[in-house]
Amino acid sequence: MVLQLEYYMRDKVTIKIPRELYHRLREMTAGTGFSSVTEFITFVLRNLASGGDIKGEDKLTEEEVKAVRERLRRLGYL
Repeated sequence: MVLQLEYYMRDKVTIKIPRELYHRLREMTAGTGFSSVTEFITFVLRNLASGGDIKGEDKLTEEEVKAVRERLRRLGYL
């Protein structure tokens, strides 16, 4: 078990964010299906990285726009 944990830990890194931001994200993600702030941040960063270029123009499909709107509605922004 220790070897598995060590391998798991070598596969991860720590990213530091302001504590205030962490608490805000925790509030935002409550009841949304994300099990933790880390899971939410990973989701957001994977989506951003999947585009391959931050400078590129975003082109969302209609389905993606609906998913974003639904998530924002559940978070209380819409």
